[in-house]
Amino acid sequence: MQIYTLISDLMHQKPLLNYPSQFALLLALLGIGMIIGNFIVLSIGAAWMHVPMKSVPALLNDPKYTDASRFLNTLASFLVFCLPVIILSFITTRNPFKYLSFRQKITARQVILVIMIAFVGLILSGALGELNQAIPLPAKWLAAAKEAEARYKESMMAMVKMNGLRDYILALIVMAAAPAIFEEILFRGALQQIFVGWTKNGFIGILIASILFSAIHFSYFGFLPRTALGLILGYVFYFSKNLWLNILIHFLYNGIIVTQLYIANKQGKQIDKVMDESMPIWLGLLAVLGIIILMRIFKQESDYNFVQEKDSFRENQLN
Repeated sequence: MQIYTLISDLMHQKPLLNYPSQFALLLALLGIGMIIGNFIVLSIGAAWMHVPMKSVPALLNDPKYTDASRFLNTLASFLVFCLPVIILSFITTRNPFKYLSFRQKITARQVILVIMIAFVGLILSGALGELNQAIPLPAKWLAAAKEAEARYKESMMAMVKMNGLRDYILALIVMAAAPAIFEEILFRGALQQIFVGWTKNGFIGILIASILFSAIHFSYFGFLPRTALGLILGYVFYFSKNLWLNILIHFLYNGIIVTQLYIANKQGKQIDKVMDESMPIWLGLLAVLGIIILMRIFKQESDYNFVQEKDSFRENQLN
């Protein structure tokens, strides 16, 4: 049974722009979002910190401005990742909410399976982190990768400073919930749908979106783990066509990591070392098998959910 056929039957609408046009427009909107978003964030940061705009980026890593860093990074993510897609959805279709696949019907089994996939995916991510570090690089490339990783960790450390429950909750909002919403809207809600429709190939479309999802984090040593995460998220969306489930699994990934860092901080451990922890590669192989099994069950549950929704839709039409 073809999922996209069922969805089109339910939605009764076609995009107003073809896929290449959607992609070109999205790139333009993302570029505008980066320019305008950067100006807005720097302006607010300058007013907040009482410094010139050019001094804001460096001060965002200062522990003194942790709250400012959290707020401004969240705002930047919304302006750069989320707002352009919202604008695109209004231009492309008459029903933006359905265009982004925010579907209302979710089964309890889907939620349980997504939670299980998230935990198994974390094991795979840890094993791929070990594999990523073992890949040899030329000395200059390795030095550049380590420098970029150090900058990435520095920016993360500025936001994961958690001295109490308040900081932990804020970190969950800023580092778990907000990225889960904004990144899923962009990479699954928009880019994956565009690439799958454009290439007419589910795997290729998901792979392209996953590589872009990983690359946008600018972390070489996290490239394979994030690409794998992108593939998992991609297939969850491809099978369920429900962005809420993607947001849930993405939040679980981020939330578990934030919670680990919070516990490590409470125990007096060095957070940067906790961030570097990995798992043996053999465990990752078992995780791959587990994800394949769980995904097959998840697809079956999602297909059944589509049939039920289609039948309900047709009954309502007849009545």
